[in-house]
Amino acid sequence: MSLLLLIDAGLYQAWGVRLDTSLLPYLNTPELMISSTSTFQLVSGIFAWILISFFFIQIFKKIHQKNSDKISFRNWLHLPFFLLMTAFLIIPVRGGFQIVPVNQSNVYFSESMFANHAAINFMWNFSNTLTHKTDGTNPYKYFEDETALKIINKTKNNLLLADTDSILTTTKPNVILILWESLPAKIVGSLGGEPNVTPNLNRLSKEGLLFTNFYANGDRTDKGIPAVLSGYYPQPVKRIMRMPNKTRSLPMLPKKMAELGYKTSFYYGGDLNFGNMNTYLRNAGISEIIDGSQFDKKDWNSKWGAYDDVFMKRFADDLSTQQQDPFFKIALTLTSHEPYEIKGEYKFGKETHDNQFRSAHFYTDSVIGDFINFAKKQEWYKNTLIVIMSDHGHSSPKHEGPYFSPKKFRIPMLWLGGAVNSNIKEVNNFSSQVDFSYTLLDLLNGDKDDFDFGKNIFNTSDDQYAYYSFNKGFGIKNKNGFYLYDYVSQKPILYEGKNSQKLDSLGKSITQHSYQDFLERK
Repeated sequence: MSLLLLIDAGLYQAWGVRLDTSLLPYLNTPELMISSTSTFQLVSGIFAWILISFFFIQIFKKIHQKNSDKISFRNWLHLPFFLLMTAFLIIPVRGGFQIVPVNQSNVYFSESMFANHAAINFMWNFSNTLTHKTDGTNPYKYFEDETALKIINKTKNNLLLADTDSILTTTKPNVILILWESLPAKIVGSLGGEPNVTPNLNRLSKEGLLFTNFYANGDRTDKGIPAVLSGYYPQPVKRIMRMPNKTRSLPMLPKKMAELGYKTSFYYGGDLNFGNMNTYLRNAGISEIIDGSQFDKKDWNSKWGAYDDVFMKRFADDLSTQQQDPFFKIALTLTSHEPYEIKGEYKFGKETHDNQFRSAHFYTDSVIGDFINFAKKQEWYKNTLIVIMSDHGHSSPKHEGPYFSPKKFRIPMLWLGGAVNSNIKEVNNFSSQVDFSYTLLDLLNGDKDDFDFGKNIFNTSDDQYAYYSFNKGFGIKNKNGFYLYDYVSQKPILYEGKNSQKLDSLGKSITQHSYQDFLERK
């Protein structure tokens, strides 16, 4: 219990959720799970665990020694009494005689979600989620299935920013997708965030096509990758990337690109076994995969894998000898992941977690800047679309409002390269990661029909939205406001703007429809 207490505290700081079964899949790769913590956190946590355990063991021993002579096991008539008392304990465990047993919502008492989360008993919460398995029914069902689908489809129309032929300068460009680990819009100056953390990205935003209202659909890499490459919404609790039996049936952007004649590859400087990423990428049909095993250990940080400058240099070197056109290459960075071990100076210092976070992104920003400078000198640049996108948002630096507010999930997306029409500078439509595959395939005249949850990013309707999910809740935002909903209390956390009731219905419809799809995938 002492160990779980400390894990609960650390988990809430990082994920904003109390201890539940979402931790268990990471036990398959404990060394990578530990990589998310700093050496200080690990050492201090173990020390605290030993100290607390020792303290309570001593208390127990003292009480036991004092009362052990009063305990008698000689009378077997006591046994039925104790069995009866154990049976009666079912009543307080279920919370009384009411029809519905006690659940997390019974202790919610405040308008502040932090206070509500603090009221939950962590051991009860862990045990409850451990023993309550899904029975195959949809817990997020609010409407008839046809009604939910109609609500969603009302927002999908064909009002485009421009003729899609004007977005790109060529019909079959090379595509480079750079997924930047944990980058939120909060620290990107070109998106109204802090001005000095990403100077290269800020500068490049003036050269390319910047999407100013773009959102992540989840808050972890194993949620972000299926959202980007499969156009698939992450579930409020489950993670489809960890379920190979279900990922096999997902639509896959790399497969569709291969059908268009593209050579596909994926680069990552760490261990692809984390989060079952390797299995997902194999199911995606990617022809070439480069991972941390191909980098010298001296070029690794102590936790995750190769430093971003080493990793992106390998990426650039391979591109400099690229023979086949067209190509679709994906690079996933990692140095801006906790615990933020970087090369060189910590630009913003390392005294606080937020400043370590800023310093790590300043480092990765310089690496991305160097790569784009390299790319501009290559022959293939004039026929290439380079997409820079975060894999998910982040709680750092601390923001005002609820933990799961849109500020956490808003992320940058920038399109660069000679294949991008230089006359279009900004797209302000609301969109999210699940829209990327749909839109890209639409621009390339590929088969986008399987990407059911996506919509065209260049849709100019005022009803366009960005939806994201978090632990037992969702957020949805459009031009007119936003709506945050918690499935535990069955109440909105926060809402703003006119027509919030429409956003409520739309968010519940998306959660219901996407979870039903998740259940039915085999």
